[in-house]
Formats: sequence, structure tokens, C-alpha cells
Amino acid sequence: MFSTKKLATSMAAVAALFAAQAGHAQNGLVDAYAVEAGGGEHVQVLRLSAQKDWNKNWFPTSGYHLSGYWDANIAYWRANQWLDVPGNRHNLAVIGLTPVFRWEADNKLGFYADAGIGAALFSDVYRNTHRQLSTAYEFADHVGMGYVFANKWELGARLQHYSNGGIKHPNGGVNLFMVKATYHY
Repeated sequence: MFSTKKLATSMAAVAALFAAQAGHAQNGLVDAYAVEAGGGEHVQVLRLSAQKDWNKNWFPTSGYHLSGYWDANIAYWRANQWLDVPGNRHNLAVIGLTPVFRWEADNKLGFYADAGIGAALFSDVYRNTHRQLSTAYEFADHVGMGYVFANKWELGARLQHYSNGGIKHPNGGVNLFMVKATYHY
């Protein structure tokens, strides 16, 4: 199980890795970094992610097209009603990888919509409130929208859902509302 100190240290190490990669983003594995924050029923989430654009131009129509990116992330979850006991807190770490499809402008600026389904691994089986999941492996899917500015900053929001897809019961699912800020290199 992860302690808060270990999780904070891990997230700081990942942030340092992201910063080191930024100087080599043009030819590297990563061309954007994001910070997301949000939550759901008695849970708050902070997530850092690194992204790699696919640079595809599928179905071009009226200045827009379908493309996508890989999203690798690490997150800190703070559950506030662990084992369905009010005030009982528990921290979790979650790592994930998601292929994300994005409907975007040809110049990659302005409004966009995206959706993805990926995999996530929790440091502990989620047992917060009556929302209990029976496996540490979960599917992570989302739909979102946002805006990319000319200075390469992006602001967005998404609805995120975690579930094990019925692999094992209980499978209450966890729903989150997340906001994000991304910088593209």
C-alpha cells in the first residue's frame, strides 16, 4: 500500500521527468503534459499525464478531422468515506494508459471533443462509500471537450468513469468530473 509521502515523492519524480523531457519533446516520446483535478462521490483526484499525439488526419471535413493521442498518467486519489464509514480516509495511487480519439481543427487550435477507453491499475481495491470495485485493474473511459489556445495551452473538462467491465462483482463503478490544463510542445 502507498503512503501519502511515497505517493507525493513519486508524483514529484514524475513531474521532474516530465520537465526533463520537455526540452526534447519535439523528437521524444512526449509532446504534451497535463494536470487534472476533480472528483466524485466522496473522492478527490489529482492526475499528471504525458501525451503523445498520433498526428493523424482521418475523415477531414470543413476544417476539422479525427486524430488522437496516447495518454499515460499517474494519479493520487483521496477517498473520504473508506469502507462506507463517514470521515474514514484512504489514499490510493492509480496509473493508467489510454488511447484517446479527438475531433479537432486542422491547425489543432480552438474547440475539440475527445473520448477514450484505457486501462488503469489501482494501488488498492477501491472500497469507498457504497461504490466498491472488486479488482485493482479497471477500465477507464471518458468523454471530454475543451479549447486549445494559440499559445499552446489547452483547457478542458471531462466526465471519467472507472469500472472493471463486469470481470468480477461488485462493480459499482466510479464517476468523476475532471478539469485539466495541458501544455503542448
